Amino acid sequence: IGAVCRKKGVLFHTDAVQAVGHIPVDVDRDNIDMLTLSAHKFHGPKGVGLLYAKKGIVLTNLIEGGAQERGKRAGTENLPGIVGMVTALEDAVNNIDSYRNKLIPLRDRLIEGLELIPHSILNGDRTKRIPGTVNFCFEGIEGESLIILLDKKGIYASSGSACTSGSLDPSHVLLAIGRSHDEAKGALRLSLSEDVTKEEIDYVIRSVKEVVGYLRDMSARRRDV
Repeated sequence: IGAVCRKKGVLFHTDAVQAVGHIPVDVDRDNIDMLTLSAHKFHGPKGVGLLYAKKGIVLTNLIEGGAQERGKRAGTENLPGIVGMVTALEDAVNNIDSYRNKLIPLRDRLIEGLELIPHSILNGDRTKRIPGTVNFCFEGIEGESLIILLDKKGIYASSGSACTSGSLDPSHVLLAIGRSHDEAKGALRLSLSEDVTKEEIDYVIRSVKEVVGYLRDMSARRRDV
């Protein structure tokens, strides 16, 4: 995409929030003109992000009135957050191979276990995905109910992106890749960190299987009433 944009003289911005710190990113190789990232995605502090802009790109100021951030965004900088983000990013990039080597087998173990649940659908390619994220759809259930019951078991997951939290509508991304409305409503997203163990993965598999079965049973009972 970057090469096509560069050839046509179009600026290329990429939302790399899910990528940076997890897979190699090279703004020169990938012809990236602008890139955004968020610190909490690689264990940095929440509420801190970064915008990379290639030299020469003119940006419109977000907030006028001060010279902070090269005059582009007035207001006192969150220095502790910035330092924390840089430290976390350095750690993630310097250890990217070792983290990937640990996470990929755990991710694949999770995928294999969840695929055994009847009427489950893996979203995305099985191997061409970032190391620590798994997304499934389970037919016949509501994703929000699944999240609530998993939370009671100490498993913290989501049914969609944080950008759409609070919305009960199914993910437009899942609909765009061919999932039906009912399938997309039963979405589950699980994110793994380098500290996750094989035993915890197995616990998640057992718990999801149990909760999905319970919700489907309850749904069948309601239909019979």
